[in-house]
Amino acid sequence: MDQKIVSVRFTPMGKAYHFDASGLTEVRKGDFIVVETTRGWQLGQIVDFPQKVHPPADGSFKHIDRIASARDLAMRQSWQAKESEVTERARTRARELRLQGVKVISAEYSFDGLRLSISFSTESEDKVELKSLRSDMQKAFAPAQVEIRQIGPRDVARVFHGIGACGMEQRCCSTFLTDFSSISIRMAKEQGISLTPGEITGMCGRLRCCLNYEYEQYCAMRQDLPKKNKRVMTPVGEGKVVDVATLRQRVIVEIPDSGRREFGKEEITVLEDDHHTAPPREVNSEVNPELKKEIPEEKKLPSQREPFAQPAGRYSRPQQGNNPRQDDRRGNRDRKPQGNGTTPSDSTPDTQPKGTGNGPNRKFFRRDKKKPNTPG
Repeated sequence: MDQKIVSVRFTPMGKAYHFDASGLTEVRKGDFIVVETTRGWQLGQIVDFPQKVHPPADGSFKHIDRIASARDLAMRQSWQAKESEVTERARTRARELRLQGVKVISAEYSFDGLRLSISFSTESEDKVELKSLRSDMQKAFAPAQVEIRQIGPRDVARVFHGIGACGMEQRCCSTFLTDFSSISIRMAKEQGISLTPGEITGMCGRLRCCLNYEYEQYCAMRQDLPKKNKRVMTPVGEGKVVDVATLRQRVIVEIPDSGRREFGKEEITVLEDDHHTAPPREVNSEVNPELKKEIPEEKKLPSQREPFAQPAGRYSRPQQGNNPRQDDRRGNRDRKPQGNGTTPSDSTPDTQPKGTGNGPNRKFFRRDKKKPNTPG
């Protein structure tokens, strides 16, 4: 039996999800259905019949339980009527707990009323601890299982509706946008839009979603036009591109003798920039004989010195004979006998007891432990 895949939406401007409707005899676009999701039983509406759908990660689509009846629709409306009460109760409790920067946006019951989801937003990106708020809401609206989740500023603008920044009676996110695309500042630059924050920012405080509407078309039309600061040849002489009119496929060129002129893309020719790249500089020792002179060792940079010419560092081992105390600690093993075969330490009378002072026997002196005084 072939699968009958349908797209279901649970909120008017929410994301569409795919389900298997093979168990239903007849389904039409706009029918309300009851289906089990990860957030409990939900009531959704069929919005489309997609032809090619990629299977989910687990390999199978969830089946639709049944077509919603009049009783199911009445039950859904009864739970929706209580959602505003939950929202006001949560806002009041958040103020009592002095949760700084937390704004309760909305509340939503599941189809059977066993799950309650409360949405909030914050001004800062720091994590907010809401265990006390959740526990209070759980006690107030039992036996429903309360879930508190955070939403972004674009989702907040979708919930509140309102007039758009362009003057439309309703914002795009609350009218026809079902999914938010990634918007970047590059889209505004590519379309030649002013980068003033008030002109590219929406009511949600983020970049406007409409920057993505014509971005691909602008990119396709600019491929045949030269970029700014390019050298081009025009019918009246050589000049530099200072601006581009993408939609009209025109180029504004600044010519030294004629000023700024506008030309079509078929009237100009882009020049190569070979004269702007200078070749690498070669050193000629015959022209400058000073380069042949050898630099003294003390005036060379550390990278120009020979490896064996580096000065002795902090951790370099000094040569034998440069440090008398170190030679003494070695035990005079490398010294040659003088005179009658005795070392200077043997011929010199030791006026100090062994193990004291700075003599050669200091290393080998072992101090005896002090014996305790015993009564004798």
